[in-house]
Amino acid sequence: MSDLNTTDYGARGALSAEAREEGLVEVERALSQLRREIETRFTKVPMQRSLRSVDWMAFFDDLRRRFSTFGMSERSGEIDEFGMDEVVLLRSRALLDFLLQRYWRVEISGLGALPAPGPCLFVANRSGLLPYDGLAIAHVLAAQQPEAGQPRFLVADWLITLPFVQSYLARLGGVRACRENAERLLSQGQRVIAFPEGQQGAAKVFRKRYRLQRFGRGGVVRLAIERGVPLVPVAVVGAEEIHPILFKVGAPARALGLPFLPVTPTFPALGLFGFLPLPSKWGIHFGAPLPIESLGPDDARDELLVARLTEELRQSIQSLLDEHLKDRKSIWS
Repeated sequence: MSDLNTTDYGARGALSAEAREEGLVEVERALSQLRREIETRFTKVPMQRSLRSVDWMAFFDDLRRRFSTFGMSERSGEIDEFGMDEVVLLRSRALLDFLLQRYWRVEISGLGALPAPGPCLFVANRSGLLPYDGLAIAHVLAAQQPEAGQPRFLVADWLITLPFVQSYLARLGGVRACRENAERLLSQGQRVIAFPEGQQGAAKVFRKRYRLQRFGRGGVVRLAIERGVPLVPVAVVGAEEIHPILFKVGAPARALGLPFLPVTPTFPALGLFGFLPLPSKWGIHFGAPLPIESLGPDDARDELLVARLTEELRQSIQSLLDEHLKDRKSIWS
């Protein structure tokens, strides 16, 4: 056996020596073919280019674009000019049904006072950092008046700048909060949900919950008068407890481009799990539309009238909140 092994090894060694030159030629030919194939398939980044010649700015712009839409389906249905996607809405319906019916156990009142389908401006108290309230109100209205289409809810600027958030909210019906967008939606016959408290309402600490902040300069009232659309007050009870803000931190938030960093019972103590909303008991209550149907576009220039109606709208929402807060037994039931 020893002799056989030695003979085989020697033969193989001899064969390798004789074929070495021919083998090197074959390897070099194969590598040349591989190089040509790679250059043909990836013409945008030829193999000869060095790392210094790569357009890194374009690379990172493309990477940021892909990151902002990470996890979203490339296939979608008809998308309107504001980015709402019918396919995404359909897929999200089951989750929203679960959240409203099982998780937050939402009670709804005042549906009998809803205006007929058509352009309308719904005005609600701002409840928490993330726009669960806008999603919930839009979902309820779409279920009650499906023939009127999906209502659109306005979203604050600072939320639009967060990764993932802008694309998802746009597909679900969220629109950047500004007068021009609201005007365009109403002119198209859409129903719009607005939160005139803005960031001040979203940033309220827990001890100030359900105390309405100022409604700016009456933009929602002026817009409703100019467009001749109903103005409906809405009170959302329970949503201000899903992320109760104990206090706010400013300096680290500014470094991240945020208005503030909230500290809640679950965040940052539980990390990303702290973003999960708590299962508080909700109520969505629609009030009677403000009596502005007799007013015309010229009345929108009457500052005293607009200020009076703005305060009347604010008081209507605050009265709805106080009434239903008094009736509820606890935050959880």
